[in-house]
Amino acid sequence: MTDSFERFAPVERVIRIGALPYRFWCPPDVDALIDVEAFAADERIPYWANVWESALVLAEDIAGLEPAGRRLLELGCGLGLPAIVAARCGFQAMATDYEEAALEGVRYNADRNGAANLAIGLLDWRRIPDELDQFDLVVAADVLYEKQHAMALAAVLSRMLVAGGIALVADPGRARAVEFEPACRAAGLGVRKQPARRPLGATDGPAIDIYRVTHPA
Repeated sequence: MTDSFERFAPVERVIRIGALPYRFWCPPDVDALIDVEAFAADERIPYWANVWESALVLAEDIAGLEPAGRRLLELGCGLGLPAIVAARCGFQAMATDYEEAALEGVRYNADRNGAANLAIGLLDWRRIPDELDQFDLVVAADVLYEKQHAMALAAVLSRMLVAGGIALVADPGRARAVEFEPACRAAGLGVRKQPARRPLGATDGPAIDIYRVTHPA
């Protein structure tokens, strides 16, 4: 899997999370990866091929958490920066996406950033299998872009979080995200939106909301 990612001719990007630099490799042109047939079948666009601002802010928040042996699941991970940061910080982390090419990139970057212990799995978070375990912390970056996603994600978090667990969902202020808080409350979850901010050091680009979702103990 690691070698196959090189077919995208990835280019290096240095990303600093906290005091640590991460040397991340990304395909150079997202638009060149668009598959017309895949889009027609499932509206798939290769958003996975970039590290977006939501992933940066989410990774920064994760880096400030105490792992304490906790299990963390990233949904719709793309290239998996938050999950890689979590694994490097000491979480028992798992990165999941429904794009196999994305997971090739996760493994490629995990191997190059001291996170070879990161578990990786092919998973469509809209269709969680019954046998998947629950997690102490579930995270997702920029996944609230379709009409049905708010309710679907709230249902997934209610299913995937252990009692007393926490989810962090990062979003760049998309119009559909306004439906997420009421969807969480309807699912019996607590939810609080943190003040929006940009990635540390950034002076332009979108300010990112982090929704902190709690599962009642």
